[in-house]
Amino acid sequence: IVVSDKMDKTRVVLMMRQFRHPLYEKIIKRKKKFYVHDEENISHTGDKVEIIETRPLSRLKRWKLVRILEKAK
Repeated sequence: IVVSDKMDKTRVVLMMRQFRHPLYEKIIKRKKKFYVHDEENISHTGDKVEIIETRPLSRLKRWKLVRILEKAK
């Protein structure tokens, strides 16, 4: 999910995952931010997007936008 579109040609995408703790069986939530290259500035905050790993484009950007799965409401 895109959480920030304030930069030019760059989006911040938040990925959340859930998994069960191996010993205690509690469901744990983890989240990670990715800086994604968006050449045409087509995605906006709240959109669900698909990203792919690419060569380093800047100090933080190592991902590229493939397509928008679902637009924000």
